[in-house]
Order: sequence, then structure tokens, then C-alpha cells
Amino acid sequence: MSSKNRPSIPTLEEKHNGVPARLLHKAYRAKGLIQDIATKESRARNRLPVLPQGIEKTRFFLAIDEISRDLGNDNVEINDKPLDDGWYMEPPNTHDGMAITDEEELVASAVIYPGSTDDVQSIVHWANKYLIPLHPISMGRNFGYGGAAPRVRGAVVVDLGKRMNRILDINPDDCTCLVEPGVSYYALYEEVQRRGYKNLWIDVPDLGGGSVLGNALDHGVGYTPYGDHWATHSGLEVVTPTGEIVRTGMGALPGNNTWQVFPYGFGPFLDGMFSQSNYGIVTKMGFGLMPNPGGHESFLYTFKKEEDLEQLVEIVRPLRIAMILENAANIRHALQVLALSGKPRSTFYDGNGPFPIKKMHEFLQTHPYGECTWLYYGTCYGPKEVRKLKLDIIHREFMKVPGARRIEPAKLPPTDYFWSRDRISSGEPDLEELAWVNWWPNGGHVAFSPVAPTRGADALRLWHMAKEHWAKFGLDFFFDFVVGLRELHLIVECVYDRDDSKQRANALAAMRSLIQEAAEKGYGEYRTHLLLSDQVAGTYSWNDNALMRLNEKLKDCLDPNGILAPGRSGIWPARYRGRGWEIHGDRKSSEGDGVTPPPASTKL
Repeated sequence: MSSKNRPSIPTLEEKHNGVPARLLHKAYRAKGLIQDIATKESRARNRLPVLPQGIEKTRFFLAIDEISRDLGNDNVEINDKPLDDGWYMEPPNTHDGMAITDEEELVASAVIYPGSTDDVQSIVHWANKYLIPLHPISMGRNFGYGGAAPRVRGAVVVDLGKRMNRILDINPDDCTCLVEPGVSYYALYEEVQRRGYKNLWIDVPDLGGGSVLGNALDHGVGYTPYGDHWATHSGLEVVTPTGEIVRTGMGALPGNNTWQVFPYGFGPFLDGMFSQSNYGIVTKMGFGLMPNPGGHESFLYTFKKEEDLEQLVEIVRPLRIAMILENAANIRHALQVLALSGKPRSTFYDGNGPFPIKKMHEFLQTHPYGECTWLYYGTCYGPKEVRKLKLDIIHREFMKVPGARRIEPAKLPPTDYFWSRDRISSGEPDLEELAWVNWWPNGGHVAFSPVAPTRGADALRLWHMAKEHWAKFGLDFFFDFVVGLRELHLIVECVYDRDDSKQRANALAAMRSLIQEAAEKGYGEYRTHLLLSDQVAGTYSWNDNALMRLNEKLKDCLDPNGILAPGRSGIWPARYRGRGWEIHGDRKSSEGDGVTPPPASTKL
């Protein structure tokens, strides 16, 4: 398709969640690869809005008319149009664009666009008045974990990103920033460059289109030494479920000048309550930025055999704790090399069942990486002489694994995926990672994300467990072991055709089975899909579910009407509990049996 005829992709200059102009060519390629193999038909029919249980139609539209008058008609939309799944750069805010169940299962009734913290406060008061559940999102790009979909069908999505997307401050002296929910990694990076702050780096995840604030709240990670995004935050502004506006840390001191440099303030440190929770809507968040280290050098090693994983992880642990390996250790299974080409699975193998490892090795024989099973992507930082000392140590240790091979970057073509990882590890957001979703037409993915000690035996145990499920359920898994510092995360991405009900069901069943078996072996997930939240929360059951009972007490105290994101992270308000909303195993519907009226004394 010529550039004149192809549909335009919004840029950052045109839209808050657009792509930087420098990446437009990659965006067109990525969208083209998706469209070339797409078979899912767009639903052309109009839809009636799905109302939340317990809300009569007349009362719902009365409420919508009221909030439309308050915020302006342009800032309130009824979800009565065909559902458009879009793609990463043009995601939906009404449902999950990579739905693992029927697309109408988890869908919003309406979307509201606040423009300020005061607007958010008004929306919360409105929701309490009409007892309408709210589902706040930053930018809706939490793909693999539910996207923008509300856990309660018919909830009203509060899209904070569209109008609350200001970079409120960048301080090159303190190396800090303060942002609203609609600021993407792309936007922050481009603004740092525009201002000429050569001394500042930002830390970015695999893709740059997500919200800086939203990613940290969900404990997302990146790939510089500042990769733990929650650990680098300092200071929140929060609207509580009853409409109070609170600033945490030093932000509670009027006229303070330390909100982004000292996270604790005085008294209890409450910030953690608002991450992965439904205790408030975060409208501002501060972060530390990484000072330019004076240079970087990325490297890649390959390892031939499956069982090399155990020895490799044992080598990685002391190097990572000592910060010889400075950024998140990234050990990937080689099947992703094929998938990152953006070509469908049928290009390499057209049979049924899990992709044959023998075929993977055959294709890799002609690849610059050569035949292998594991790849280690890493980066060293600092002046050249400092990098050399670290790289020499790393090389000496990695080469203790028989058959290990260092890939020479200078011999790789500029289009090789290695260079995307190099950009990401040096704080430059990119747009190549999700090419592997094209493994299937209408590609979707769902993640299994357990945490383990960084020990070879644990890594091998998780690998064998996941590989058994890979074979059992017949869908391909992409494996990524990421070492934060002392802990190891296994990210298993199960890919499926979201227009194939059998594949969707198998993917969900695989995730449920993995969660259960991992918990029985002592491994818990740190992040999960919204349909799996109840099951994952249920695995944290020490002392007769003491943690969940505490979470529920906090929820009922802070949100007596149960209006804010019911069910997020498995935390249900009293109005929903015991009415069948919790999902701990296979079930056909995500909905429960209505809600109970709140006590009269709590109505606002």
C-alpha cells in the first residue's frame, strides 16, 4: 500500500498516545504485518450499552446526563458502537483489545475523560451518588493483563490519559520528573530530548507507548539500572474513593521543594497502598531519572542446551547482586528469535501442537545467532575503561558454560533485534517487541509471571513446569527470565488467535493450571490478567488469608460504597463479596449475582 493510501497513524504531536515521528516507519510496518494476516472481521453492528448490575437503565442515563453537563458532552461517551480491537498504537479504551474470552465479556458502559484532578474528584462524587462502578485507566495499554477492560462488566472507564497528559516538571539538576497519567515513555523521552537535557536518561520497558505512571503502579520494569519503576518513584497525588485529594510523602507539606527527591515524608509510608490496588486514583506521580552514565555497550551471548539454564542463572546471580551485570538480566528462549521476525508461525511450521524445537534449531542454523536455546541480552554502562573491566569479567564467567558463544554486534545487520534491545537499554523507547504476537493471525497474548529466587535449580524447575504446559495445551509459549536484582521473574507469554474460541480457552486454561502448580511449588505471581486476579490473590493465603482480610478491611474503610475498580487484584468491596464475583477456577461468566445496597449511613 502506498503512503498516500494507507491510513494515518497518529503522532505524538497529534495525540497524547501517538507515536514519535522518528518511529512512524516502524509503526506502519508493525501495523501492516498485523493487517496482512488478520482474519477477524469487524463487528459492524451497533450495540446497546452494557449496564453494570444493580443500575436501572433510566437511572444510568440520568447519571450520564448529569456528568455530561458537569464535564462537557465531548468528555463523556456511551459505549454503543462496534468494538474495535485496534492495535498497540491505537488501543481501545472500552474493552480488552486482546480479549481471552468473548469480547463482550469485559466491556465498559461508557468512558469519561477528566481534564484535571478536580474533574476526577467530581467523577468520584458522582459515582458515589449513583453507585456506579468506575474503572480508571492511564492509557489502556496493559496488554497481556487485560488492557483497558473493567473487571466488572458495564463499569464506567475513567480514561485519565486523553486530557491529563502533562509533563509537569523535569528537573535536570535533581534528575527528577513529575507527570500525569497520560504521559507515555515516548512523550517523556521526546520532551527530554527537546529540552536538550543530555545528562538525563529515562528507563523504558520493552515498548514505549505505555503510561509512565500506570506502568509503575502495576510494578512494571525496564532495562537500565533504574529498571524497577516503582522503586524509583517519589510522591503521589491521589483521589480517594470518597473524593478526598491526598498527596503522599513530602507532598503533604505545603510549599515543599522535596516531593520528587525524598519519597517517605513523615509518618506511615502509604504509597504502596495505591499500587496494584483499588484504593484511589493516582493523578500525579514523581520519578527519579537516570543520570547519563557516560556511555554504554550492549552485548549478546548464546547458550546451546536447555540444561545450560541452570548453570547460567548460577553465574548471573552473584554478578547481578554485585552490579557487574548492571541492568535487568534478560535470558530469552530462542523461539522468540523466529517470532520477532513478525512472520506468522506457518512460515516456519504449519503443523499442529507446540512448535517443534528441532525446527527451531534448523532455522537458527542460518541465523547470525546460530543454533542455540537461550540468549542473554545485557548492557554495560560508564566510560570505556570501566565498561571493559566489567565486560571482561562477564565474558570470563559466561564462557564457563560449555558451548557458550559471544555474538559480535558489529557483524549484526542494523535491522537485527539486538539493536532494539540496545536502544531500550540505553533509555530510548522503541517499537519492535510485539512483533512476536503475529505468530498467529489476530494475535493476542496472556502472561504468566511468577517470581523465584535467582537460583539455577529454581529457574530449571520453572522451565520444566512451563514446558510441560506448553506441550499439554498445544499453544506456543515465549519465555523470558528477568533478574531484577536478587529475584528472578519468569515471564511466560502464551500467544493465541483471539478470533479462535478454542485457542482462547486453552490459553486461559494453561494460565490457570500454571498458577496453581507454581503456587504449590512455592512460586507466586507478581502481576496477572484481571480474570486471573482472584486465583492469584487466593494463592497468597498464609494464616487463613490474613493478607486478603486486611486488604478487604482497607477497601471497606476507604471505599464504603464499593465504587472504585471492584475486583482489581482480587480485592472486592463488601457489596460484591459473597455474590459469586470471585473466579478461582474455570467458569463461563465473569459476572456475579448482583450487588447488595450499601448501608444507608455510607451513601454520599
